[in-house]
Formats: sequence, structure tokens, C-alpha cells
Amino acid sequence: MIKLYDRGAYVINGTEIVEDSTRALEEIQSKYDYVTSKTEAQKGTMAYGIISEHNISDSDEALQLKFDSLTSHDITYVGIIQTARASGMETFPIPYVLTNCHNTLCAVGGTINEDDHKFALSAAQKYGGIYVPPHLAVIHSYNREMMAGCGKMILGSDSHTRYGALGTLAVGEGGGELVKQLVGKTYDINRPEVIAIYLTGKPSASVGPQDVMLQIIGKVFKNGYVKNKVMEFIGDGVSALDIEFRNGIDVMTTETTCWSSIWCTDEKVQEYFVAHDRADDFKALNPKAVAYYDGMVYVDLSEIKPSIALPFHPSNVYTIEEFRANAPEILKKIEDEARALCGGECDVDLLGKYRDGEFYVDQGVIAGCSGGTFDNIVAAADILEGNSIGNGNFSLSVYPESQPAYRALVENGSIGKLMDAGAIIRSAFCGPCFGAGDTPAHNEFSIRHTTRNFPNREGSKPRGHQMSFVALMDAKSIAATAMNGGKLTGADEIEAAYKKLDYKFDKSIYEKRNYNGLAHPETEKSLLMGPSIKDWPAMPPMKEHMLLKVSSMIFDEVTTTDELIPSGETSSYRSDPYKLSEFTLSRRDPQYVNRAKEIRTESEALLNSDETAFENVFARIKTAGFEVSADNVSYGSSIFAKKPGDGSAREHAASCQKVLGAWANFAHEYATKRYRSNLINWGMVPFIIKEEPQFKMDDYVFIPHLKKAILAGNATMDAYIVGQEVTPFKINIDALTKDERDIIVSGCLINYYKETRANA
Repeated sequence: MIKLYDRGAYVINGTEIVEDSTRALEEIQSKYDYVTSKTEAQKGTMAYGIISEHNISDSDEALQLKFDSLTSHDITYVGIIQTARASGMETFPIPYVLTNCHNTLCAVGGTINEDDHKFALSAAQKYGGIYVPPHLAVIHSYNREMMAGCGKMILGSDSHTRYGALGTLAVGEGGGELVKQLVGKTYDINRPEVIAIYLTGKPSASVGPQDVMLQIIGKVFKNGYVKNKVMEFIGDGVSALDIEFRNGIDVMTTETTCWSSIWCTDEKVQEYFVAHDRADDFKALNPKAVAYYDGMVYVDLSEIKPSIALPFHPSNVYTIEEFRANAPEILKKIEDEARALCGGECDVDLLGKYRDGEFYVDQGVIAGCSGGTFDNIVAAADILEGNSIGNGNFSLSVYPESQPAYRALVENGSIGKLMDAGAIIRSAFCGPCFGAGDTPAHNEFSIRHTTRNFPNREGSKPRGHQMSFVALMDAKSIAATAMNGGKLTGADEIEAAYKKLDYKFDKSIYEKRNYNGLAHPETEKSLLMGPSIKDWPAMPPMKEHMLLKVSSMIFDEVTTTDELIPSGETSSYRSDPYKLSEFTLSRRDPQYVNRAKEIRTESEALLNSDETAFENVFARIKTAGFEVSADNVSYGSSIFAKKPGDGSAREHAASCQKVLGAWANFAHEYATKRYRSNLINWGMVPFIIKEEPQFKMDDYVFIPHLKKAILAGNATMDAYIVGQEVTPFKINIDALTKDERDIIVSGCLINYYKETRANA
């Protein structure tokens, strides 16, 4: 059972739940006289205390946060370091971990990927950071093992930066937010609301962490219950879960669109830190005697069943039992959605996989920060011991999360059991999560214990008449399905003797291979710049007025970052802003790049005072009473999407638009704070339009005195559709900090810091 409270709640001594009401507060105050108000009770959450300890502003609401460490992987760190260099960084001021778990294979793009790795090693040496070589660890596994600590805060340029189960409030953001920390600035945010995730009971032996979190995602994603909030895990059920089980739940909180997560800590967390030779990083974390939460998700773990998130989102959740009982009807819906996604150009047949009342899948994958944990792989090995996945179409790949975990799994026999059953064992690599490894064939169906199953994220290309499908499941049910040769099977349908095996962590594996230059920068060293590593192009500051041309309109309910800039095949070009921009919206609107380039060419002409292409549109604007010219108008492209930015933290979803000359997005709302922040850091205006857009594709939208309005902090402003007539309408901008306003009008974060240094 999962219940969402329709109002806030007080939690007394971590166990007693009292729904919010005036009477409830009065009764609490009679027992706890220090609770003078609901506001005071809000200070009782763990999140409040950790955030406050990292806030350096004078305000308790408008926060300015400093993090304890940073982390990035090899499709984000080059752009971040390039931006930070251009912004004045001389050394890494706090620990910065550079991992290599995305472009690991170096199999695409010639030398490009390995050039990036060598760049990162030279950066760790020059600026004083940690470099984790390819295949050694998945980014989040390394940070759990080596960097997390109770009461700490970590900022990472990957959306799944979540270490809450280890008492660390971690945040995944776009690269611009890491740059701010690298140049000594702060992460600015209004204090987030905190939602209690109250766990009670104990899960059955057949249920794993993915089952629990998929059910929670299914309840809270579409209604935005935890959007941009902190999920705080409390309740008697926490103690029933081992640490890796908690980690597996925690990392998937990203798929709810929450801002971060935190858990109460206990002796199991303490044992984890002791086992990793970091006993000093433990401290007990619990809510105070009275803690007020802005909402509550009540989860009875004993009622969770093996589950599946069907294409094309982690929130499309059923129990495996429900899916199998209604498979033909559900599969028909997925087929229809798939045909719509590929414009009717793909030959799709999922119903053909439903035979004699059973559904057969083609591939299983257990990998990454959510699936490749020690406990998950031990459980899969226990299920498959003495069995075979068969020599038919079905395949199974297993990716241990880190080399220390891999070694422990070899020593305890789990890897041998999996290999004996026919599984392929690979190294620590995130590829299956974003289309760079184990990409299924056309029309194949893959079940994965990874983090996402967005459309085509697994590597298929709908415009190339390719479509494959990914469903998310727990490692236990994937192993059960593998045992049956690909016949979809829940772990509750089989018998298995699960063993609890101790994990012996060997830190020397990292000590022998990692470069650790913390606090020892070698500033005289040069960065190793491969031929594909390019600087960011020049980006002009905003002029007084703005003229936009609408270059793409997307009416899907949610637009993911994978649709804004695909993962997988683009990974090799993340260090080259120009080449990467060629992929922008390629899976969703293949003509966008050409349209945006034409607008960019016109914009460059206008910057050189050539108004030839603008004679007609400027003449129409002047009829509305505005004096416009090349001297006072910024011109660029823009897109409209109902709710853009779900998914990855990758800043490229915004920066690629900017490289192509974009100045704004229009949206009903932004799916995540991180995408909106990416827009701002790349000098793009995150407009809100509350109604359906009055403008159409290729329309001009003119916003007079936009620069002045942004600097003044105006929430609403006039805009005009410039057609045969000039038609006014209203647009909005949600609140911006002073720095955010300055960044936008400067044209981007790099320009802003250059101006700041020049004026210092």
C-alpha cells in the first residue's frame, strides 16, 4: 500500500504521524513547548539541518549553498572545466571527482573518447582533483564508496547524484551549477519543501529495491507530488532494509523529479562506513522529536509486489501480475505510442511476443548505479545457480558497479554462478542506461535494472525506422525471467535460496589506479587538449529588445532531455559544442537544426548591422510604436514545449540550443529545476505561457524592453506576435535571483563571470 497525504503532517519521535491541523499543533505545543509554530516544527527535519549547515546567506529561505564535494563523468566534465577556465578558475577549490563511466568504451568517434579521458587526468593534475580511470567504477558507486558522509552535501553533473541512504544530501544539476562552485560562488535556491517517505513493514524476499521505488514513482510523478522537493525517508521500515537495498531505492528518487533525498541513519550505515575504512564519516541522523513535513508518502513495504515499468517512462508502472493479466490490451497501447513516436515509419510488433498466454522478452540487463550493486548481483546469482538462460534469442548482461564490488563477487562465487548460467559479465559502465551498450535489435524488448526507459534512450533511432523497447524491473525478477529463457516471470513465482554474503571492500584497487591530487594542484602542467575538444563559441549579451522566431513546437505532455539532445550516439561529441549541436531535437524534430541555423545566420548578420532580412518585420513592429534596429534588438530562435526537461541533468539540452542561436524557451512549466537552471546559465530566458500558445511555427515574437524587465525582476510582461498584424499577449517568468537575471542579460554564465572579473 502506498498512500499520499493530501496535507502536511507532523511526525513525533520519528514514528507517530499527526495530520496537519490547528488542533494538532496545539496538542503538540502542550507537550513540546519549544514548538512555537509550524515553521519551527519544519526545522525538525533532517533536510533542514543539513541544508542550514551549508547555507552561507543571511536568509533562512533564500539559500546560498556551498557543497562539500563535486563529481562529474566523461560526458560532462570537459564542458564544465572549459566553462570554469573561461570563468576564471585557477584550481579546484573543493574536492572534485572525475569518473569515466559513460564514454568508457572508446568505441565510437575514433580517438575522441580517450582524448577526453586524458584531458580529465591532466585537469585533475593541474587543478588538484581525483581521476577515476575507465571501467573502475560507476560515478555514483564511487561516490558512495569513497566520498559520501553523514551530513555532507555533494553536487554532481548527473541527475542521479543521490547518496541520501548514506546520510548525504546530494543534488544532480547541469554543469553551470558546478562551475559556480568551482569559481567560489554559491548554489542559490529557495528553501525546498520536505516530503516524508514513511516506510513501514518489511519487503518479501522476492521484492527488491527497484520494485519499491517503481511503485512510489508511479504514485508521485504525474501529479508532481515531490517535484523539486526533498524526499526524507523515515519510519520503522527503514531498519528492515540493508544498505544496498536503500541505495537502490534512493538513486531512483531522481525519476520522481524531486530535488534531493535524505534518510535517517543507523548501525547498518555505520557498518557500511566501517567496511569502507571511513568510520569517521558516520553520524546518526534522525528527525527531531517533532518534525513537520509538507506532505507524506506512506509505504507499507510488505505489500509491494514485483513490478515492471513499461515503455516509455519509469512512471508507467504495473505489478508483473497485473501486466500479465492484461498484456494484450497494454501491449497494443505501447505499440500505438511507438508508432506515433516514429511517425508511423517503424514496423512495430509487440503482440507477436505474447504467445500462449505468456509474454517473452529478448534481453535482460542488470547494470549501473541502480542495478549493478553487490546485493542485487548476489541475489541474481542465487536465482540462476544451477540454471541456464538457454541458447535462444534471450541474452543477459550483468555490469558490477565497481571494480571492488566485482572482485568481491568473484571471490564469493556469484560471478561464477552467473557465468555458468550463460550471463555475460561486463565492467563498470553506464552504457545500457543511455544507449551506449547492449542496444537491442529493432522490435526487441529489453528488461533492465537501470534507471530510465524513455523513448529510444536505449539506442534505437525512430527516424531510421528503428524502434526497440525497454521496461524497468528489479534484478530478482530479471533473473527469474532469465531462468525461464525470457518468459516474463516475477521473482515471487519461483523458489530461491537467497544468501546473505559479506562484502569485503578492497580500497587498494582505487589507491593503485586512481590519481588523487586533492589539495595538490600542479598549476604549471598543461591540459591535454585532443583535436575534438573545442572552446565554447562567443555568445553576445542581450540588447534592449528581443525578437524570437519560433523554430520548434512540441505538444507532448512531457519532453525529456533525451528528446532535446539524444544520448548514446552523441556521447563522443560532448566536448565539441558545434558537432554536438547538430543532434539537437534530432529524434523529435529532425528539421529543427536547419531552421535554427538559418535563424543563427540571420542573427549574425544583424549583429553586423545588416538589417536586410528584417525590413518587413521591423516595419511591422514600428507600427506598434516601438523603435527597433540592429543596435537595440537581440534576435534568435526559440522552442515551445509543454513541459520540457524531464530526465538527465545534462546541460547540453540547453547549451546546444544556445550554440544554434537560441535565446529562449516557452513552456507551460519546466519539468525540473535543473533544466530551467541550464537554460538560465546559457543565457536563455525560461518563459512561461499559461495558456495554449497563440503563436505558430515560424512566427516572430517580439518582447520590448526585455532586458530592462528581467533586470527589474518583472514577473509578467507584454509580448507581440508579429504577423500581418501585431498581436499582443502576456508572458511570464518565474522568480529569478539577481545573479540569474545578470547571467541571462550577459548572454551566458561565461560572459557574466568575465564581466564580474573585469569590474572587480
